[in-house]
Amino acid sequence: MRPRLVVLSGPLKDSTIPLSEGEITIGREASNAVAVTDPSVSRRHCVVRGQEGKFQVRDLGSRNGTQVNGGMVQEQWLKHGDEIATGDSSFLFLLEDENLVPGSGRVEFEESQQIAETTIIHPKDVLYLQPDRLLRELPATSQIARNLNALLKISRIVHSIRDLDDLQGQLLDLIFEVVPAGRGAILLADRESQQFNSMFARMRQAGQAPLVKVSRTVARQVLEQGIAILGTDVPSCGDLREVESLAASQVRSLLCVPLTVFQRVIGCIYLDSNSLDNRLHEEHLQLVTAIAGISAFALENARRLQWLEQENERLTVEISQERSLVGESARMKEIYQFLKRVAPTDSTVLIEGESGTGKELAARALHRNSPRANKPFVAINCAAIPETLLESDLFGHERGAFTGAAGLKKGRLEVADSGVVFLDEIGELAPVLQVKLLRVLQEREFERVGGSHPIKVDIRLIAASNCNLDQAVRDGTFRKDLYYRLAVLKVTMPALRERREDIPMLARHFVQKHAKHCKVKPRPISREALSCMANYDWPGNVRELENAIERALVLGSSDMILPEDLPESLLERTPAPEMTEAKYHAALKELKKQLIRDAVEQTQGSYAEAARLLGVHPNYLHRLIRNLELKDTLKDGLREISPRGLSGLSGGNA
Repeated sequence: MRPRLVVLSGPLKDSTIPLSEGEITIGREASNAVAVTDPSVSRRHCVVRGQEGKFQVRDLGSRNGTQVNGGMVQEQWLKHGDEIATGDSSFLFLLEDENLVPGSGRVEFEESQQIAETTIIHPKDVLYLQPDRLLRELPATSQIARNLNALLKISRIVHSIRDLDDLQGQLLDLIFEVVPAGRGAILLADRESQQFNSMFARMRQAGQAPLVKVSRTVARQVLEQGIAILGTDVPSCGDLREVESLAASQVRSLLCVPLTVFQRVIGCIYLDSNSLDNRLHEEHLQLVTAIAGISAFALENARRLQWLEQENERLTVEISQERSLVGESARMKEIYQFLKRVAPTDSTVLIEGESGTGKELAARALHRNSPRANKPFVAINCAAIPETLLESDLFGHERGAFTGAAGLKKGRLEVADSGVVFLDEIGELAPVLQVKLLRVLQEREFERVGGSHPIKVDIRLIAASNCNLDQAVRDGTFRKDLYYRLAVLKVTMPALRERREDIPMLARHFVQKHAKHCKVKPRPISREALSCMANYDWPGNVRELENAIERALVLGSSDMILPEDLPESLLERTPAPEMTEAKYHAALKELKKQLIRDAVEQTQGSYAEAARLLGVHPNYLHRLIRNLELKDTLKDGLREISPRGLSGLSGGNA
């Protein structure tokens, strides 16, 4: 049980006041437990007292009095859904005890033909939805006044509940208070297929989750035509008396009304009764149709909120899986241990490593497992933004700060307030920006371009670089003081060639990922293809492996990823001893070797001239010589050539 007061109007509107054993006073004085700055509320207006799970409201001699459900009271015990009014402020009393709330029952449709001898009503004819006509009728009948009070109570409660199941359960319970139905169900339809995809059932008597058998014909007719249907005498109502489930349950009367949002029927409310004395009649049909009109929006909003929460959870899991580090090697276990220890802190982290090793994934893992996980993660690539624009992008600018600055713009650092800023390729940051960034790290404040007032930010900074910043400091291209501020905690992501045992796991991970994105069937990877991958140095690291797998999935023509589906550069390396190389690839490789030998011999060891003779770029020729392991062979073949030729094969040229 979670007793509370939800403030519906007044200075404290939309706040919630928890209740417990003992007394809380409501009034204008600050000494009250609930202080309401409202001149229509007395200094000490009323008191709410809790005793053994029950709650009572008592007026304290207030000037304007205390009302419960529209009536003046001196002292009254409260029930779930009662509305307390003190001056211009009103409070809704709610109780919640999930353990005692029966769950949803099952719904089973029964097929039947068009129903005869029934009353059909259009929403425009409902008395409770016509205020002018209702006002004329009000003095003539006290029943309408009672129903109006019930409608007001339902309206207050249904718009204070967000959970769909809780809303449907409370709505049916409130309907049972004013309609003598024994069983009820709320059926919501899918917008596209118009099939009932959400069904909630409840019995008047609390107990086990019920099985409520609903006539599919009645429900479909209400959904498709947007009309309300009443069967006052089911045993004598045409085809309904032939429905075995209704006969077995001794259903005497039933009604079904549409739930309409923006002239679109989203579902229906179904009720039935097996009582001979308390049959459902047209007065109940009018009332439940009005209830449906009040609650349809609340049900649709709760359903949309439920869908959004589920979709958000699904997308979060999907993104987390796509942006997660993969690997179980010893080097990766060291990375995981580092991230686990560092994530809960706010310390600045520097992540180093070659391009494509997963530096941003490591930064996102730090963010995802930190107290700032629900705050912004702003990634900035310092190398991708021109120096002239990077300052404005980082710090923002004031209106008129420079030509084209038509208005104020917040920088990335300001947008990331309370979250994480990830500066990728930090080594490319211009010296003037290095000075400004140093101030941000020291003071957690900065000024916009063209501004004169400091802006405070609460951020955690994570930086990454694919160059050796320590060496950059020694070379004088990176500030020493900034480097020490960034490298509070430092980690180096291992190159893929340093954790070859992770290649099969990474390859299978990328197969699953890109099969979905490329809309192709996932395919297993052959042993020979895995051997080629394990034997390659991967200068582009994990990013290059991912591209190779995507290429193999798109261009491969067999049921398995084979060596010939991989990029040519992988096949140029000498195969592992346990791998039997295909004759085609072996012959192609030998042909390449011979062409390169001939060209280098003809040019007396000049790589540039050999590349021109072969019609390829010199860098590509260097790569071929390295991958085909020809460097030593070429040197041996040119021992008798002049020293000039041999010098072209030494040092950096190889």
